[in-house]
Amino acid sequence: MLIGDVARRSGVSTRMLRHYDALGLVRPTGRTVGGYREYSAEDVRRIFHVESLRSLGLSLKQIARALEDPAFTPSELVSDLIRWTEDRLEREQELLGRLRTVDASAPTGWQDVLRIVELLQGLASTSAARRQQAVLAQAEGVPVPAELLAGAVLSESDPNVAGALRWALARAGGDGVAALTAGLRSEELDVRRRAVGALARMPEAPGAAAALADALGDPDPTVRRHAALALGGRGVTAAVPTLVAMVVEGSHDVDAAEVLGTLSQDPDTEDRITTALADELAAPTADSATRIRLTQALVELPGTTAQEVLRRLAHDEDRAVALVASAFLGLIREQPPEDGHDERP
Repeated sequence: MLIGDVARRSGVSTRMLRHYDALGLVRPTGRTVGGYREYSAEDVRRIFHVESLRSLGLSLKQIARALEDPAFTPSELVSDLIRWTEDRLEREQELLGRLRTVDASAPTGWQDVLRIVELLQGLASTSAARRQQAVLAQAEGVPVPAELLAGAVLSESDPNVAGALRWALARAGGDGVAALTAGLRSEELDVRRRAVGALARMPEAPGAAAALADALGDPDPTVRRHAALALGGRGVTAAVPTLVAMVVEGSHDVDAAEVLGTLSQDPDTEDRITTALADELAAPTADSATRIRLTQALVELPGTTAQEVLRRLAHDEDRAVALVASAFLGLIREQPPEDGHDERP
């Protein structure tokens, strides 16, 4: 079979067949009287073997060794090929991500493209100072893809850089909420904490409140606390149990008490919060320090029900609790009522 016929039947170009011949990879068995290459059926089978191995990513040198060396086993080479292919795919994915980031920035000229590339390079730096500078150096009024910033937030471990990224993300609007919400579902605790920290700073962004509400059920208390403070500050009463737990545990209890006070502007919610705090005060596991924190939290509540609980606590058998309650009752008496009338008990 002449080279042209082999090329048509195998799909391998005549140029590549000549290259195989020159390398000694597939040499035609014979020659015609006129000196043309003539391939046997066995030669054609070898061509198909070469093409099959090429489809796996083997180099021609590796293929030659695989076909000629009986001691050459495929297991090690295939493992190497898997690793090389995974590395190549990772690089390709990184390139695809960069291209999508540039596209999402809707560049109007090459200067915009270069600015995004510069930001990407800055964020990839091993220097925290350079990463922070890359975020803060973005020009006013020039859009930065929120998804890019959200992804950087989820992977950033330096607190200063993370703060700059959250600031930039909040300015960019709500487009990064989807990426942050996905971060809340991560199995990595640090990623979930970064995600909720960023969402807590943009609770008004579309979808942020729903994501924070889901975070109230997170197994990690830090994630729950961030979500509760953000939601409670927006008037979401679903945060009440977590906020009360924060007072009990002494974790950001002052902040939690202030948010509970804000939520208590609604009479029904105030009764619910007062009852929850009173129940914790009566819990047999509550030590003196815990009961003092709960007493202090009651002071933040504006209603008369909370003041009645404080009056009872002023006579508590725990001397420290009684002193704290009495002191706060004294401060409450000294504050003039809003309507100008003296309503001291």
